[in-house]
Amino acid sequence: MDFKTPQTGELPPPEAPMRERRSWLRLTEIFYSIQGESSYSGMPCTFVRLSRCNLRCTWCDTTYSFNGGEKVEIEAIIAHVESLGCKLVEITGGEPLLQPAVHDLMSQLCDRGYEVLIETSGSLDISTIDARVHVIMDLKAPGSGEVDKNRFENIAHLRAKDEVKIVIADRVDYDWAVASVREHGVLERCPVIFSPVHGQMPAPQLAAWILEEKLPVRLGLQIHKFLGVE
Repeated sequence: MDFKTPQTGELPPPEAPMRERRSWLRLTEIFYSIQGESSYSGMPCTFVRLSRCNLRCTWCDTTYSFNGGEKVEIEAIIAHVESLGCKLVEITGGEPLLQPAVHDLMSQLCDRGYEVLIETSGSLDISTIDARVHVIMDLKAPGSGEVDKNRFENIAHLRAKDEVKIVIADRVDYDWAVASVREHGVLERCPVIFSPVHGQMPAPQLAAWILEEKLPVRLGLQIHKFLGVE
């Protein structure tokens, strides 16, 4: 089920220009599990976790993907995905958009009839993502330590089938999230999910705030953590 790779090798710095078209990606792991977040929560899904991240969120639970990974050809990644027999695939990280070749991977999976999701931090440009891909984009609240990295220009590229996720650590984060989705018109573009930091922000408290605000957002729980799976 798991395809975990050694934490070796490096990618160029995120801002380095691409000198050639690449047919490979730095891969941390491929695994088949239950989708724990987003509007696809609860569904069987194949996850392709790419290596490297440009952010360091305080509550991150995948720090092992920050560095290293194995250089794997896109054809080999697709072959492994096909062997798992699941038509729902999520590309995640780390931050998958740090590697430009991810666009080739996503488009080739779409061409083969896969339903493709990408989970991205919202700090990098999403405008060139294949229109067939379902974008799950974060907005980083103050408690993440990365609130200054939000690329609000991305909101204009979100479609009704996409979604925005905001991880909430406390009341300050919640108030910031409410103000941000209203100021930037996010609720008019796509669904919004407020997700409590697991083990830190009590979900019943976040639910109560949402109900009090009468805010049309979804409460998102990381159900894979309750199941004890990836």
